[in-house]
Amino acid sequence: MAQHLPGLGPHLIRFSGWASLTSASVACIHRRRRRRRRRYGLERTDGRKQSPPPSPTPSPPTRTAATAAAVSWRTHTAGTRRSQGVEVAVAERPYKKTCHSSSSTSYVTSGHDVWADLLDNLLHQVVALLSSFHDLLAFIGTCRSWRATLSSLPRAFSFGFPPLHLQPGIGYLHSHRSYIRYCDLSNFKWQLIDPVKRTSSLRCSAPRNLRDRMRYVGCSYGYLIFSNSDHCILVDVYNGNNVRPPKLKSTGNHEIYYGILVAPLNSPNSCLLLCSRSSMFQWQVGTNSWFEHPLNGERILQIVFFKGEMFAMDFLERLHVIRLAPQLSVQEVAVVWGDDMVVGLNFKPWLVVCSDMLFLVDLSASVDALSGISGTFKVFRLDFSVEPAKWVKVDNLGNVSLFVSLDRRNPTFSCMSPERWGGKSNCIYVASSSEDSDEAWTVVELGQAVPTTTLCCSYQPELIQAPNGHCNQPRNLWVLPSLVYGVGH
Repeated sequence: MAQHLPGLGPHLIRFSGWASLTSASVACIHRRRRRRRRRYGLERTDGRKQSPPPSPTPSPPTRTAATAAAVSWRTHTAGTRRSQGVEVAVAERPYKKTCHSSSSTSYVTSGHDVWADLLDNLLHQVVALLSSFHDLLAFIGTCRSWRATLSSLPRAFSFGFPPLHLQPGIGYLHSHRSYIRYCDLSNFKWQLIDPVKRTSSLRCSAPRNLRDRMRYVGCSYGYLIFSNSDHCILVDVYNGNNVRPPKLKSTGNHEIYYGILVAPLNSPNSCLLLCSRSSMFQWQVGTNSWFEHPLNGERILQIVFFKGEMFAMDFLERLHVIRLAPQLSVQEVAVVWGDDMVVGLNFKPWLVVCSDMLFLVDLSASVDALSGISGTFKVFRLDFSVEPAKWVKVDNLGNVSLFVSLDRRNPTFSCMSPERWGGKSNCIYVASSSEDSDEAWTVVELGQAVPTTTLCCSYQPELIQAPNGHCNQPRNLWVLPSLVYGVGH
Protein backbone atom coordinates (compact mmCIF):
# COMPACT_ATOMS: atom_id res chain seq x y z
CA MET A 1 0.00 0.00 0.00
CA ALA A 2 1.36 3.43 -0.97
CA GLN A 3 -0.04 6.67 0.54
CA HIS A 4 0.72 10.41 0.57
CA LEU A 5 0.80 11.88 4.07
CA PRO A 6 0.00 15.57 4.62
CA GLY A 7 3.02 17.75 5.16
CA LEU A 8 5.52 15.46 3.48
CA GLY A 9 5.40 17.23 0.10
CA PRO A 10 6.87 15.05 -2.63
CA HIS A 11 8.11 12.42 -0.21
CA LEU A 12 6.35 9.13 -0.50
CA ILE A 13 6.10 6.78 2.46
CA ARG A 14 5.38 3.15 1.67
CA PHE A 15 4.21 0.96 4.47
CA SER A 16 2.50 -2.36 4.95
CA GLY A 17 1.36 -3.60 8.32
CA TRP A 18 2.95 -0.65 10.16
CA ALA A 19 1.46 0.73 13.35
CA SER A 20 -0.98 3.62 12.85
CA LEU A 21 0.34 7.11 13.33
CA THR A 22 -0.60 8.61 16.70
CA SER A 23 -2.50 11.87 16.97
CA ALA A 24 0.62 13.53 18.37
CA SER A 25 2.57 12.51 15.28
CA VAL A 26 -0.13 13.92 13.00
CA ALA A 27 -0.13 17.22 14.94
CA CYS A 28 3.65 17.38 14.59
CA ILE A 29 3.33 16.90 10.84
CA HIS A 30 0.79 19.77 10.62
CA ARG A 31 3.10 22.10 12.59
CA ARG A 32 5.98 21.27 10.22
CA ARG A 33 3.74 22.02 7.25
CA ARG A 34 2.72 25.43 8.67
CA ARG A 35 6.36 26.34 9.35
CA ARG A 36 7.32 25.34 5.83
CA ARG A 37 4.55 27.49 4.34
CA ARG A 38 5.61 30.54 6.37
CA ARG A 39 9.21 30.02 5.31
CA TYR A 40 8.34 30.08 1.60
CA GLY A 41 5.64 32.80 1.89
CA LEU A 42 2.77 30.50 1.10
CA GLU A 43 0.42 32.11 3.71
CA ARG A 44 -1.19 35.52 3.01
CA THR A 45 -1.53 38.27 5.62
CA ASP A 46 -5.30 38.16 5.32
CA GLY A 47 -5.35 34.66 6.69
CA ARG A 48 -6.29 33.07 3.40
CA LYS A 49 -3.95 30.52 1.93
CA GLN A 50 -2.64 30.89 -1.56
CA SER A 51 -2.10 27.92 -3.80
CA PRO A 52 1.43 26.56 -3.80
CA PRO A 53 3.41 26.85 -7.02
CA PRO A 54 3.41 23.76 -9.19
CA SER A 55 6.02 21.23 -8.25
CA PRO A 56 9.02 21.18 -10.54
CA THR A 57 9.41 18.30 -12.94
CA PRO A 58 11.29 15.51 -11.19
CA SER A 59 14.90 15.40 -12.28
CA PRO A 60 16.26 12.23 -13.88
CA PRO A 61 17.67 9.66 -11.48
CA THR A 62 21.26 10.07 -10.45
CA ARG A 63 24.06 7.85 -11.75
CA THR A 64 23.98 5.71 -8.63
CA ALA A 65 20.21 5.31 -8.68
CA ALA A 66 20.21 4.39 -12.35
CA THR A 67 22.84 1.75 -11.85
CA ALA A 68 21.09 0.23 -8.88
CA ALA A 69 17.70 0.23 -10.58
CA ALA A 70 19.02 -1.31 -13.76
CA VAL A 71 20.35 -4.35 -11.96
CA SER A 72 17.50 -4.79 -9.48
CA TRP A 73 14.91 -6.17 -11.85
CA ARG A 74 12.93 -9.31 -11.19
CA THR A 75 13.11 -11.95 -13.94
CA HIS A 76 11.84 -15.44 -14.24
CA THR A 77 10.73 -17.75 -16.99
CA ALA A 78 7.22 -16.61 -17.84
CA GLY A 79 6.70 -19.11 -20.63
CA THR A 80 8.18 -20.63 -23.74
CA ARG A 81 7.69 -20.10 -27.40
CA ARG A 82 8.70 -22.28 -30.31
CA SER A 83 10.65 -20.77 -33.17
CA GLN A 84 12.39 -22.82 -35.86
CA GLY A 85 12.63 -25.94 -33.73
CA VAL A 86 13.76 -24.20 -30.56
CA GLU A 87 12.02 -23.60 -27.25
CA VAL A 88 12.94 -20.09 -26.20
CA ALA A 89 12.50 -18.97 -22.62
CA VAL A 90 10.62 -15.67 -22.37
CA ALA A 91 11.92 -13.41 -19.62
CA GLU A 92 9.46 -11.15 -17.84
CA ARG A 93 10.10 -7.48 -18.49
CA PRO A 94 11.47 -5.36 -15.66
CA TYR A 95 9.17 -3.10 -13.67
CA LYS A 96 8.59 0.38 -15.01
CA LYS A 97 9.84 3.16 -12.79
CA THR A 98 7.15 5.61 -11.65
CA CYS A 99 7.88 9.10 -10.34
CA HIS A 100 5.36 10.82 -8.02
CA SER A 101 4.86 14.43 -7.05
CA SER A 102 2.78 16.14 -4.34
CA SER A 103 0.75 18.28 -6.71
CA SER A 104 -2.88 17.50 -7.45
CA THR A 105 -1.92 15.85 -10.75
CA SER A 106 0.69 13.13 -10.34
CA TYR A 107 3.57 13.10 -12.80
CA VAL A 108 4.24 9.65 -14.19
CA THR A 109 7.23 8.81 -16.36
CA SER A 110 7.52 5.46 -18.07
CA GLY A 111 10.63 3.34 -17.63
CA HIS A 112 11.60 3.79 -21.29
CA ASP A 113 11.66 7.60 -21.02
CA VAL A 114 13.92 7.52 -17.98
CA TRP A 115 16.25 4.61 -18.72
CA ALA A 116 16.66 4.58 -22.50
CA ASP A 117 18.97 7.61 -22.58
CA LEU A 118 21.67 6.35 -20.24
CA LEU A 119 25.22 6.77 -21.51
CA ASP A 120 26.98 3.74 -22.99
CA ASN A 121 29.83 3.86 -20.47
CA LEU A 122 27.29 3.69 -17.63
CA LEU A 123 25.48 0.77 -19.28
CA HIS A 124 28.84 -1.00 -19.70
CA GLN A 125 29.24 -0.77 -15.93
CA VAL A 126 25.77 -2.26 -15.50
CA VAL A 127 26.62 -5.15 -17.86
CA ALA A 128 29.77 -5.83 -15.82
CA LEU A 129 27.55 -6.33 -12.74
CA LEU A 130 25.34 -9.00 -14.35
CA SER A 131 25.90 -12.38 -12.72
CA SER A 132 24.10 -14.75 -15.10
CA PHE A 133 22.98 -15.16 -18.68
CA HIS A 134 19.38 -14.81 -17.45
CA ASP A 135 20.26 -11.35 -16.14
CA LEU A 136 21.60 -10.47 -19.58
CA LEU A 137 18.31 -11.53 -21.17
CA ALA A 138 16.49 -9.16 -18.82
CA PHE A 139 18.98 -6.39 -19.66
CA ILE A 140 18.56 -6.63 -23.43
CA GLY A 141 14.78 -6.93 -23.01
CA THR A 142 14.56 -3.52 -21.32
CA CYS A 143 14.67 -1.42 -24.50
CA ARG A 144 16.37 -1.23 -27.89
CA SER A 145 19.05 1.19 -26.76
CA TRP A 146 20.12 -1.19 -23.97
CA ARG A 147 20.26 -4.09 -26.40
CA ALA A 148 22.32 -2.05 -28.85
CA THR A 149 24.81 -1.39 -26.04
CA LEU A 150 26.16 -4.93 -26.40
CA SER A 151 27.44 -4.04 -29.86
CA SER A 152 29.49 -1.16 -28.42
CA LEU A 153 31.29 -3.28 -25.81
CA PRO A 154 35.08 -3.31 -26.18
CA ARG A 155 36.41 -6.47 -27.80
CA ALA A 156 38.43 -7.26 -24.68
CA PHE A 157 35.36 -6.88 -22.43
CA SER A 158 35.03 -9.71 -19.93
CA PHE A 159 31.57 -10.71 -18.71
CA GLY A 160 31.08 -11.42 -15.02
CA PHE A 161 28.94 -14.52 -15.59
CA PRO A 162 29.96 -18.00 -16.77
CA PRO A 163 29.35 -19.42 -20.26
CA LEU A 164 26.52 -21.81 -20.95
CA HIS A 165 27.08 -25.56 -21.09
CA LEU A 166 26.07 -27.17 -24.39
CA GLN A 167 25.27 -30.86 -24.26
CA PRO A 168 24.32 -32.65 -27.50
CA GLY A 169 21.24 -34.85 -27.39
CA ILE A 170 21.85 -38.31 -26.01
CA GLY A 171 20.17 -39.98 -28.95
CA TYR A 172 22.37 -38.05 -31.35
CA LEU A 173 25.69 -39.36 -30.01
CA HIS A 174 26.70 -42.81 -31.16
CA SER A 175 29.26 -43.75 -28.55
CA HIS A 176 29.22 -47.40 -29.66
CA ARG A 177 30.58 -46.52 -33.07
CA SER A 178 34.30 -45.95 -33.37
CA TYR A 179 34.18 -43.46 -36.23
CA ILE A 180 31.35 -41.26 -37.48
CA ARG A 181 32.25 -39.56 -40.75
CA TYR A 182 29.25 -37.19 -41.05
CA CYS A 183 26.57 -35.66 -38.83
CA ASP A 184 22.91 -35.65 -39.82
CA LEU A 185 21.98 -32.04 -39.02
CA SER A 186 18.23 -32.61 -39.42
CA ASN A 187 18.31 -34.77 -36.27
CA PHE A 188 20.80 -32.68 -34.33
CA LYS A 189 19.50 -31.52 -30.94
CA TRP A 190 21.24 -30.03 -27.94
CA GLN A 191 20.60 -28.61 -24.48
CA LEU A 192 21.90 -25.37 -22.97
CA ILE A 193 22.39 -25.17 -19.21
CA ASP A 194 23.27 -22.05 -17.23
CA PRO A 195 25.64 -22.95 -14.35
CA VAL A 196 24.00 -20.18 -12.31
CA LYS A 197 20.45 -21.54 -12.77
CA ARG A 198 21.02 -25.25 -13.15
CA THR A 199 17.38 -26.25 -12.69
CA SER A 200 16.34 -24.54 -15.92
CA SER A 201 17.61 -25.46 -19.37
CA LEU A 202 16.93 -24.62 -22.99
CA ARG A 203 16.37 -27.41 -25.51
CA CYS A 204 17.27 -26.50 -29.07
CA SER A 205 17.50 -28.21 -32.44
CA ALA A 206 18.70 -27.46 -35.93
CA PRO A 207 15.97 -26.72 -38.50
CA ARG A 208 14.36 -29.85 -39.88
CA ASN A 209 14.94 -28.70 -43.45
CA LEU A 210 18.70 -29.12 -43.03
CA ARG A 211 19.27 -32.35 -44.91
CA ASP A 212 23.01 -31.87 -44.98
CA ARG A 213 25.44 -34.47 -43.63
CA MET A 214 28.55 -32.65 -42.44
CA ARG A 215 31.46 -32.86 -40.05
CA TYR A 216 31.69 -30.69 -36.97
CA VAL A 217 34.71 -28.36 -37.24
CA GLY A 218 34.34 -25.87 -34.39
CA CYS A 219 32.31 -23.32 -32.46
CA SER A 220 32.81 -19.55 -32.53
CA TYR A 221 30.87 -16.47 -31.37
CA GLY A 222 27.79 -18.55 -30.59
CA TYR A 223 27.72 -20.55 -33.84
CA LEU A 224 28.39 -24.25 -34.39
CA ILE A 225 30.37 -24.71 -37.61
CA PHE A 226 29.90 -27.74 -39.87
CA SER A 227 31.60 -28.55 -43.17
CA ASN A 228 31.98 -31.16 -45.88
CA SER A 229 34.09 -31.17 -49.02
CA ASP A 230 32.22 -28.34 -50.78
CA HIS A 231 29.91 -26.58 -48.33
CA CYS A 232 29.79 -25.33 -44.77
CA ILE A 233 27.01 -24.11 -42.53
CA LEU A 234 26.84 -22.12 -39.29
CA VAL A 235 24.08 -22.90 -36.76
CA ASP A 236 23.18 -20.49 -33.95
CA VAL A 237 23.32 -22.37 -30.62
CA TYR A 238 20.52 -20.26 -29.11
CA ASN A 239 17.80 -20.18 -31.76
CA GLY A 240 18.86 -22.72 -34.41
CA ASN A 241 19.12 -20.13 -37.20
CA ASN A 242 21.65 -21.03 -39.86
CA VAL A 243 23.96 -19.19 -42.24
CA ARG A 244 25.24 -20.71 -45.49
CA PRO A 245 28.48 -19.31 -46.93
CA PRO A 246 29.08 -19.75 -50.68
CA LYS A 247 30.30 -23.04 -52.12
CA LEU A 248 33.89 -23.84 -51.24
CA LYS A 249 36.26 -24.42 -54.16
CA SER A 250 39.80 -25.64 -53.88
CA THR A 251 42.66 -26.23 -56.27
CA GLY A 252 43.47 -29.59 -54.66
CA ASN A 253 42.25 -32.24 -52.26
CA HIS A 254 41.45 -30.94 -48.81
CA GLU A 255 39.58 -31.99 -45.71
CA ILE A 256 38.41 -29.20 -43.42
CA TYR A 257 39.01 -30.00 -39.73
CA TYR A 258 38.80 -26.60 -38.02
CA GLY A 259 36.72 -23.43 -38.43
CA ILE A 260 36.50 -20.13 -36.58
CA LEU A 261 34.98 -16.66 -36.95
CA VAL A 262 37.40 -13.77 -36.42
CA ALA A 263 34.57 -11.46 -35.20
CA PRO A 264 30.83 -11.66 -34.47
CA LEU A 265 28.90 -12.59 -37.59
CA ASN A 266 27.18 -9.19 -37.97
CA SER A 267 30.38 -7.20 -37.47
CA PRO A 268 31.62 -5.26 -40.48
CA ASN A 269 35.03 -7.02 -40.53
CA SER A 270 33.80 -10.51 -39.77
CA CYS A 271 35.17 -13.39 -41.79
CA LEU A 272 35.21 -17.16 -41.49
CA LEU A 273 38.47 -19.14 -41.52
CA LEU A 274 38.53 -22.84 -42.39
CA CYS A 275 41.69 -24.91 -41.96
CA SER A 276 42.83 -28.01 -43.78
CA ARG A 277 46.20 -29.77 -43.66
CA SER A 278 47.57 -27.73 -46.56
CA SER A 279 45.51 -24.52 -46.78
CA MET A 280 43.54 -21.91 -44.91
CA PHE A 281 40.33 -20.65 -46.54
CA GLN A 282 38.95 -17.18 -45.85
CA TRP A 283 35.39 -16.00 -46.49
CA GLN A 284 34.55 -12.34 -45.92
CA VAL A 285 30.98 -12.37 -44.58
CA GLY A 286 28.62 -10.94 -47.18
CA THR A 287 30.75 -11.81 -50.21
CA ASN A 288 30.30 -14.63 -52.70
CA SER A 289 33.80 -16.08 -52.84
CA TRP A 290 36.57 -17.70 -50.83
CA PHE A 291 40.30 -17.00 -50.77
CA GLU A 292 42.70 -19.91 -50.37
CA HIS A 293 46.04 -19.39 -48.61
CA PRO A 294 48.60 -22.23 -48.68
CA LEU A 295 50.17 -23.18 -45.35
CA ASN A 296 53.78 -24.15 -44.79
CA GLY A 297 53.26 -27.09 -42.48
CA GLU A 298 51.41 -25.10 -39.77
CA ARG A 299 48.55 -27.40 -38.84
CA ILE A 300 46.47 -25.10 -36.65
CA LEU A 301 44.90 -26.63 -33.54
CA GLN A 302 43.37 -23.59 -31.81
CA ILE A 303 43.01 -19.82 -32.35
CA VAL A 304 42.36 -17.19 -29.65
CA PHE A 305 42.16 -13.38 -29.74
CA PHE A 306 44.51 -11.54 -27.40
CA LYS A 307 45.25 -7.80 -27.35
CA GLY A 308 44.08 -7.28 -30.90
CA GLU A 309 46.07 -10.20 -32.33
CA MET A 310 45.14 -13.74 -33.39
CA PHE A 311 47.33 -16.28 -31.62
CA ALA A 312 47.28 -19.86 -32.88
CA MET A 313 48.66 -23.10 -31.45
CA ASP A 314 49.55 -25.87 -33.90
CA PHE A 315 49.76 -29.63 -33.37
CA LEU A 316 53.44 -29.34 -32.43
CA GLU A 317 52.61 -26.86 -29.63
CA ARG A 318 54.22 -24.01 -31.56
CA LEU A 319 52.72 -20.53 -31.12
CA HIS A 320 51.90 -18.40 -34.17
CA VAL A 321 50.41 -14.98 -34.93
CA ILE A 322 47.88 -14.85 -37.80
CA ARG A 323 47.31 -11.54 -39.62
CA LEU A 324 44.70 -10.94 -42.29
CA ALA A 325 45.97 -7.62 -43.67
CA PRO A 326 47.38 -6.70 -46.08
CA GLN A 327 47.17 -10.43 -46.83
CA LEU A 328 46.81 -13.51 -44.69
CA SER A 329 50.07 -14.53 -43.05
CA VAL A 330 51.09 -17.00 -40.34
CA GLN A 331 54.24 -16.14 -38.37
CA GLU A 332 55.76 -18.25 -35.60
CA VAL A 333 56.36 -16.56 -32.23
CA ALA A 334 59.65 -17.30 -30.50
CA VAL A 335 58.72 -18.77 -27.11
CA VAL A 336 60.88 -20.41 -24.45
CA TRP A 337 59.41 -23.47 -22.76
CA GLY A 338 60.29 -23.78 -19.08
CA ASP A 339 61.92 -26.85 -17.61
CA ASP A 340 58.78 -27.59 -15.58
CA MET A 341 56.55 -27.73 -18.65
CA VAL A 342 55.62 -31.31 -19.47
CA VAL A 343 53.16 -31.97 -22.24
CA GLY A 344 50.64 -34.54 -21.09
CA LEU A 345 50.27 -38.00 -22.54
CA ASN A 346 48.14 -37.81 -25.72
CA PHE A 347 46.83 -34.41 -24.67
CA LYS A 348 47.22 -31.07 -26.39
CA PRO A 349 47.31 -27.82 -24.37
CA TRP A 350 44.60 -25.15 -24.38
CA LEU A 351 45.11 -21.41 -24.88
CA VAL A 352 42.90 -19.33 -22.57
CA VAL A 353 42.67 -15.53 -22.53
CA CYS A 354 42.08 -13.93 -19.13
CA SER A 355 42.00 -10.12 -19.17
CA ASP A 356 45.57 -9.02 -20.02
CA MET A 357 47.07 -12.52 -19.60
CA LEU A 358 47.45 -15.39 -22.04
CA PHE A 359 47.36 -18.77 -20.30
CA LEU A 360 48.36 -22.22 -21.50
CA VAL A 361 46.50 -25.02 -19.73
CA ASP A 362 48.07 -28.46 -19.91
CA LEU A 363 46.53 -31.72 -18.74
CA SER A 364 49.43 -33.97 -17.79
CA ALA A 365 48.45 -37.60 -17.54
CA SER A 366 50.26 -40.82 -16.72
CA VAL A 367 49.27 -44.46 -16.94
CA ASP A 368 50.05 -46.89 -14.15
CA ALA A 369 49.45 -50.64 -14.32
CA LEU A 370 47.87 -50.63 -10.85
CA SER A 371 46.13 -47.28 -10.47
CA GLY A 372 45.27 -46.74 -14.13
CA ILE A 373 45.13 -43.20 -15.58
CA SER A 374 45.91 -40.22 -13.36
CA GLY A 375 46.49 -36.59 -14.20
CA THR A 376 46.55 -32.97 -13.07
CA PHE A 377 46.12 -29.59 -14.71
CA LYS A 378 49.06 -27.22 -15.01
CA VAL A 379 48.72 -23.56 -15.99
CA PHE A 380 51.40 -21.32 -17.52
CA ARG A 381 51.34 -17.60 -18.33
CA LEU A 382 53.11 -16.14 -21.35
CA ASP A 383 55.57 -13.49 -20.16
CA PHE A 384 56.08 -10.92 -22.93
CA SER A 385 58.37 -8.75 -20.78
CA VAL A 386 61.39 -10.87 -21.73
CA GLU A 387 62.86 -11.54 -25.16
CA PRO A 388 62.03 -14.11 -26.34
CA ALA A 389 58.71 -14.59 -24.53
CA LYS A 390 58.59 -17.35 -21.94
CA TRP A 391 55.92 -19.59 -20.43
CA VAL A 392 55.93 -19.10 -16.64
CA LYS A 393 54.20 -21.57 -14.33
CA VAL A 394 51.17 -20.31 -12.35
CA ASP A 395 50.68 -22.05 -9.02
CA ASN A 396 47.42 -20.30 -8.11
CA LEU A 397 44.80 -18.62 -10.31
CA GLY A 398 43.59 -16.35 -7.51
CA ASN A 399 39.97 -15.25 -7.99
CA VAL A 400 39.81 -16.63 -11.55
CA SER A 401 38.17 -19.75 -12.97
CA LEU A 402 38.86 -21.20 -16.42
CA PHE A 403 36.48 -23.08 -18.75
CA VAL A 404 37.77 -25.67 -21.25
CA SER A 405 36.38 -28.45 -23.44
CA LEU A 406 38.13 -31.69 -24.31
CA ASP A 407 37.90 -30.75 -28.00
CA ARG A 408 40.49 -27.97 -28.47
CA ARG A 409 38.55 -26.50 -31.40
CA ASN A 410 35.87 -25.32 -28.98
CA PRO A 411 36.17 -21.86 -27.37
CA THR A 412 37.74 -21.39 -23.94
CA PHE A 413 36.65 -18.83 -21.34
CA SER A 414 37.73 -17.23 -18.09
CA CYS A 415 35.67 -15.65 -15.33
CA MET A 416 36.71 -13.23 -12.58
CA SER A 417 35.27 -13.54 -9.05
CA PRO A 418 33.15 -16.65 -9.75
CA GLU A 419 31.83 -16.61 -6.17
CA ARG A 420 29.42 -13.89 -7.33
CA TRP A 421 27.36 -16.52 -9.14
CA GLY A 422 28.14 -19.48 -6.87
CA GLY A 423 31.26 -20.70 -8.65
CA LYS A 424 34.73 -21.50 -7.32
CA SER A 425 37.99 -19.60 -7.78
CA ASN A 426 41.30 -21.24 -8.70
CA CYS A 427 39.39 -23.97 -10.52
CA ILE A 428 39.12 -25.33 -14.03
CA TYR A 429 35.65 -26.20 -15.32
CA VAL A 430 35.79 -29.10 -17.78
CA ALA A 431 32.75 -29.50 -20.02
CA SER A 432 32.68 -33.29 -19.52
CA SER A 433 30.99 -34.96 -16.57
CA SER A 434 32.44 -37.41 -14.07
CA GLU A 435 31.06 -40.21 -11.89
CA ASP A 436 31.90 -38.20 -8.77
CA SER A 437 29.31 -35.50 -9.53
CA ASP A 438 25.74 -35.21 -10.77
CA GLU A 439 26.67 -32.13 -12.80
CA ALA A 440 27.10 -32.19 -16.58
CA TRP A 441 30.61 -30.79 -16.09
CA THR A 442 33.60 -31.35 -13.82
CA VAL A 443 35.20 -28.78 -11.50
CA VAL A 444 38.87 -29.40 -10.71
CA GLU A 445 40.93 -27.22 -8.40
CA LEU A 446 44.31 -26.33 -9.86
CA GLY A 447 46.90 -28.85 -8.66
CA GLN A 448 44.33 -31.46 -7.62
CA ALA A 449 43.84 -34.81 -9.33
CA VAL A 450 41.51 -34.94 -12.30
CA PRO A 451 38.73 -37.56 -11.94
CA THR A 452 39.53 -40.74 -13.82
CA THR A 453 36.26 -40.69 -15.74
CA THR A 454 37.06 -37.22 -17.07
CA LEU A 455 40.45 -38.42 -18.27
CA CYS A 456 38.92 -41.46 -19.92
CA CYS A 457 36.55 -39.21 -21.88
CA SER A 458 39.61 -37.76 -23.61
CA TYR A 459 40.61 -41.16 -24.98
CA GLN A 460 37.65 -41.23 -27.36
CA PRO A 461 37.91 -43.81 -30.18
CA GLU A 462 36.53 -41.14 -32.52
CA LEU A 463 39.45 -38.82 -31.73
CA ILE A 464 42.03 -41.53 -32.27
CA GLN A 465 40.64 -43.21 -35.40
CA ALA A 466 39.34 -40.17 -37.31
CA PRO A 467 41.74 -39.27 -40.13
CA ASN A 468 41.85 -35.60 -39.11
CA GLY A 469 42.55 -36.39 -35.44
CA HIS A 470 39.29 -34.76 -34.33
CA CYS A 471 35.84 -35.98 -33.50
CA ASN A 472 33.43 -35.33 -36.39
CA GLN A 473 30.47 -34.61 -34.13
CA PRO A 474 30.19 -32.01 -31.36
CA ARG A 475 30.85 -33.03 -27.77
CA ASN A 476 30.05 -31.21 -24.52
CA LEU A 477 31.37 -27.66 -24.71
CA TRP A 478 31.14 -24.16 -23.21
CA VAL A 479 29.57 -21.39 -25.29
CA LEU A 480 28.24 -17.85 -25.13
CA PRO A 481 25.27 -17.29 -27.50
CA SER A 482 25.65 -14.84 -30.37
CA LEU A 483 23.33 -12.29 -28.75
CA VAL A 484 25.96 -11.79 -26.04
CA TYR A 485 28.12 -10.17 -28.73
CA GLY A 486 25.33 -7.84 -29.87
CA VAL A 487 24.10 -10.02 -32.73
CA GLY A 488 21.38 -12.57 -33.32
CA HIS A 489 18.55 -10.02 -32.93
